[in-house]
Amino acid sequence: MQELKLYINGEYTESTSNEWIDILNPSSGEVISRMPDGTKEDAEKAIDAAYEAQKEWEQVPSFKRGQIVRKIGDEMEKRREKLISLLSEEQGKPYEQASAEVDMGIDYFRYMSEWARRIEGEVIQSDRPNENIFLHKRPIGVIGGIVPWNFPVFIFARKVATALIAGCSIVLKPSQQTPNTAAELTEIIAALDLPKGVYNMITGTGSTIGNALAGSPKVAMITMTGGVGAGSKVMEAAAANITKVNLELGGKAPAIVTKNADLDLAVENIKTSRITNAGQACTNAERVYVHESVADEFINKLADAFSKIKVGHAVNDRDAEMGPLVSEDRLNTVKEALDKAVQDGAIIAAGGKRPEGLDGGFFLEPTVLTNVTDDMDIMREEIFGPVLPVTTYSDLDDAIRKANDSIYGLSSSVYTEDYHEAMYVTNKLRFGETFVNRENFEAIQGYHAGMRQSGLGGADGKHGLEDFLVTQVVYMQYKTDFS
Repeated sequence: MQELKLYINGEYTESTSNEWIDILNPSSGEVISRMPDGTKEDAEKAIDAAYEAQKEWEQVPSFKRGQIVRKIGDEMEKRREKLISLLSEEQGKPYEQASAEVDMGIDYFRYMSEWARRIEGEVIQSDRPNENIFLHKRPIGVIGGIVPWNFPVFIFARKVATALIAGCSIVLKPSQQTPNTAAELTEIIAALDLPKGVYNMITGTGSTIGNALAGSPKVAMITMTGGVGAGSKVMEAAAANITKVNLELGGKAPAIVTKNADLDLAVENIKTSRITNAGQACTNAERVYVHESVADEFINKLADAFSKIKVGHAVNDRDAEMGPLVSEDRLNTVKEALDKAVQDGAIIAAGGKRPEGLDGGFFLEPTVLTNVTDDMDIMREEIFGPVLPVTTYSDLDDAIRKANDSIYGLSSSVYTEDYHEAMYVTNKLRFGETFVNRENFEAIQGYHAGMRQSGLGGADGKHGLEDFLVTQVVYMQYKTDFS
């Protein structure tokens, strides 16, 4: 069995705890590796190393940083199949989805490397004669990066590539459920010409490592992807030092299907948006509002599509469209939410059971629920699993109002062939992202950010990079008499 190690100040090392956390294959329930249960002392060593390395790294020309970031992507491509296999094994993604995530991670490092010559400041007009005002963009400093289990390769790239190109050192904590891909990516980084301490990886629990990162005065920003509860704890720990937080948290993405929608297109894309990663993504479509005049046809098509989805073992079945949930706890939580919805009056139109022939893994059939009401928990709380509640509406403004009535504000979608209707809805929805007639997934050159309790700050593109930078304004007064 593989035993992972910590990576601190350019060296692999053991944890001071001598305690271990088992990593399970969610398709089988079997232990596949184990990682050190890191301590606060381990985290502090990594933070100290990053803090010292920051002084050197921010002086490295951005072009040189870009070459290193590009090299990480190139080396990832050489290990593409291994990364896909590790991701499927530890996280449960089927081959096609795991391939897409690894490819996006490769692309992310390459894309961010291209920003090396594009980090720009400004010259601001002064009110005074003989003065220039220069605005510089500087690295913010040491980054504490907390990566979730649902996209462990892509979000590793999102945090590490952005930090490095911005000139920031980083201490990364992978999820305690999916550290094997992070360990493989760490091997790639360890072999490169990167100053010691610029990149560090610490494994362990969020309550220990996450709190140590968020509570350290030497960490300039915490970037975390996870749940609202964990985000609140990070903010609380960061408050003592007024440390900047960058948080992508939960979502309850509404999909509005109007009477003018292409129903086949809507069904296909909503299906994709619900079952991607077995429904374990913050951007997944979580609730559907369909116009009553097309509701019966839409629901019949959606239920039929869900019933045909092939659920399978992520590693052994290349044809599987959906794999397991990541853990038994996650499966139980989703099943409890489903059971409560049925008790409250919801009707199962498709799925709803554990699939046959997949013993040992944490599987649940893709499920469609009807006869739901807006006050049900299933319509208000994030499910984070392959269960999709569908309700009807008669008035478009009412559907928009209900869609916006959420503590979350990350993603949303609308399906319509009417241009005016699309423009009207997108201007009324209050979400960081709105997808029109397509599946819910962001582009790396966009800006992935939410409103309300879906988070603070954002990621991707120019605006995501700027979250890792701070400004310094220099007022330069000069003389005119040279006699």
